[in-house]
Amino acid sequence: MRGEQPKNQRPGSRRRITINDLAADLGLAKGTVSRALNGYPDIAETTQARVQKRAKALGYMPLSQAQGIRTGRTRSIGLVFRTDLPNAQRPFLSEFLSGITQRASAENWTLTVATAASEHEFIETHRRLVDERKADGFILPRTDVVDRRIDVLREMGTPFVMFGRTANDTDCAWFDISGEAAMQEAVLRLHGQGHRRIAYVNGEARYNFSRLRAQGYRAAIKQLGLDDCAELSDLTAMSHAEGRAATARLLSLPLPPTAIVFATDRGALGAWEAAMERGLTIGRELSVIAYDGIPEGTYAKPGLTTFDVDSHHAGDRLAALLMRRIRGEAPEDLRELAPAKLTPRGSDGPPVLTPAELADRLKAAA
Repeated sequence: MRGEQPKNQRPGSRRRITINDLAADLGLAKGTVSRALNGYPDIAETTQARVQKRAKALGYMPLSQAQGIRTGRTRSIGLVFRTDLPNAQRPFLSEFLSGITQRASAENWTLTVATAASEHEFIETHRRLVDERKADGFILPRTDVVDRRIDVLREMGTPFVMFGRTANDTDCAWFDISGEAAMQEAVLRLHGQGHRRIAYVNGEARYNFSRLRAQGYRAAIKQLGLDDCAELSDLTAMSHAEGRAATARLLSLPLPPTAIVFATDRGALGAWEAAMERGLTIGRELSVIAYDGIPEGTYAKPGLTTFDVDSHHAGDRLAALLMRRIRGEAPEDLRELAPAKLTPRGSDGPPVLTPAELADRLKAAA
């Protein structure tokens, strides 16, 4: 119970409980208590739990300024977003931040959020937050195949955890969702429904998730012995307009696909307009499956079949991993891969036309 007195404190005393009081009450060395409170890996988990439980019962709260001077830490997680990339964080931001802050607050840490309007400013903001002692480490969302943030933070000796992976993950800690497994599952699902000509529309090549999701699509195509031609998979779409254009291009092929897998929901939603312009119904003449689980997919008619990401859980895990990394755990021991969850709606189903019949239908309607 908060306000309980330590064993060595006079009854009725109201002074602040210090770490010395806590150590004496527990019968432990002050250094052990300090390291237990800060989650150092050399202190047994049972001891950490015992110390933290007793600290809470006594109402012990560290003086953050003194603690920062002593440990060289601010107990703050850094997170920098780019504002010049449309929709770069919107699909997951609210729940993502909620997961981070709840985990951080549970351990008396804070979150420092900043924004940047260019690539150069993006990098320099990370440098500035370190120099100004406003962050002990960073969560890096939406990683690139070759990510400059990683090089800069490595040079500065600043801990980080990636939300995603990168081409060279040496000395990198990360939490990621297996987008490659999701894309593979999407193709297998469509094949099971009877589709044999399945196209793929990727995200931008700079993002590592695009590389991985494309691998998943190609792995399934190879596994099933389907046609793996460039005309079915050399398109990208990160917006509604780009998705509409990509779908229009695929439907203009001499032998169009009856199903399309999109790497992002936002790109996929452009397919509705392209299909409607050609007299096609999504979920009948053209099936669509995507990835992200953004709210807009729920309101499409029919709803978008997509792979959902638990953004709150991702934020929670990233914060937990980063705090462990800051405390000295090896990055190779801080890597977690979670699955995406398929949410079936009405945008996919058995084909009502073969690719050749679909081509004839489109020519007749032109």
